[in-house]
Amino acid sequence: MSWDAKTLQQKQAIIYGCESTTLSADERAFFREAQPFGFILFARNIETPEQLRALVTDIRETVGWDCPVLIDQEGGKVQRLRAPQWLEHSPFQDLGDLFRARFDCGMAATRLHSLSIAYMLRDLNITVNCTPVLDVPVADAHDVIGNRAFASDASVVALLGRKVVDAYLEGGITPVIKHIPGHGRARSDSHEDLPRVETSAKAMQDSDFLPFYEVCQQANAKGAWGMTAHVIYDALDADYPATLSKDVIEKTIRKEIGFNGFLTGDDVFMKALEPFGDLADRVEKSLRAGIDAALFCHGDVTEMELGLKGASPLTAAAAERAVSAEDMRRSGTGFFANNSIEALREELYTLLPASARNSLKTGS
Repeated sequence: MSWDAKTLQQKQAIIYGCESTTLSADERAFFREAQPFGFILFARNIETPEQLRALVTDIRETVGWDCPVLIDQEGGKVQRLRAPQWLEHSPFQDLGDLFRARFDCGMAATRLHSLSIAYMLRDLNITVNCTPVLDVPVADAHDVIGNRAFASDASVVALLGRKVVDAYLEGGITPVIKHIPGHGRARSDSHEDLPRVETSAKAMQDSDFLPFYEVCQQANAKGAWGMTAHVIYDALDADYPATLSKDVIEKTIRKEIGFNGFLTGDDVFMKALEPFGDLADRVEKSLRAGIDAALFCHGDVTEMELGLKGASPLTAAAAERAVSAEDMRRSGTGFFANNSIEALREELYTLLPASARNSLKTGS
């Protein structure tokens, strides 16, 4: 099946996880019938490069098309591919610290960090990476973001975030900017609770929104997906978190920040969304609010069947956005045929300070 907008509108606006390192017969039957837009991988799905390539191939053969396959491979504490099978990479904070010490080294290392991970994903036929984190943490926030962020300075986050987006597209991988419009002020972890931000709209415009806005102004903006935060912002919508808020998505994310790319929400299983209904309700409400595809990360078929009850086909606009991003991703798929990954990684190693090199672990 080709990536054309009309055909994509036959796919359900949901991105599923799967249960283990291989697909079960029940999963194959369900996915074949459900026809989700894409899939996301977690540590439970990963053993070896050979096994993971086989799983990705099986997923695509089951649904009958070259669907997007996502992963969270930021570096630091959020990376599903681990040593000794794969190279591990430092958290974004290390890159932000290097940037502040030496601007040129920080910019170069950020690009190489992203290209190094892009190479790993290309080798596994994974096409979408849920990074970069463009959140701007404040001093009294929960540490769920912590060193996943480049810095507490929005201008630094913006500069390095743009570099990450460009590098992933250069390496043939679709990046996902997150968590729009900003998770950095949340005083609780949305995996466990529903955060509420009481900050004024003006304060958020001057800081939290800035990195997302800056990334959306660059030439490659349509090549990036976006992911919303499960956070209530009193100044924007005091009743619903961004993922379920038509006002936040249409007025803040689409219009004010200017994000016109493919938009998914964070995982519907996170406890932040529990007050808003069962799994079907959460999927339906997020799509009605303006999310292009709901992210459904658990791998239980019974739960997936419930989630599907709230799903609907991709809208025409969502399909067009998905095609635009895929076209830009494919423009970079030849990069590693002409560039040595060994040389790129050696350069990255030399740029990193000794304290950060310990995070760059070589796989077997």
